[in-house]
Amino acid sequence: MSDKFFFKGRKTPKPKHTSFGYNTKRASKLGSSDNPLNLVVSNDTRKVEIEALLNEHDLIANIEINSDVEENIVELDGILNKPETTRFDKKPNRNEPCPCGSGNKYKKCCA
Repeated sequence: MSDKFFFKGRKTPKPKHTSFGYNTKRASKLGSSDNPLNLVVSNDTRKVEIEALLNEHDLIANIEINSDVEENIVELDGILNKPETTRFDKKPNRNEPCPCGSGNKYKKCCA
């Protein structure tokens, strides 16, 4: 006979978690002092432009000047051109007025 009818409580105790707090296993944000951006530019004037962008957006980066290698600022472009979340307007309920402006209920007009 199973003990599910007579036993009150858990058969196995709930485990104690070793880490308490919010989001303890996340990686540090790219562009912070813990995880700086690694950028390669071709000349000093380009480095000054990149530093101005970094100061404007409060980012930290290691900038290397190397004219032999192609410029690499992909990490910076990824942070600055982050796509926006698309949001949709709420669809009206059946008995609300129609958004087209006819004055009828939504269910009788555009539904």
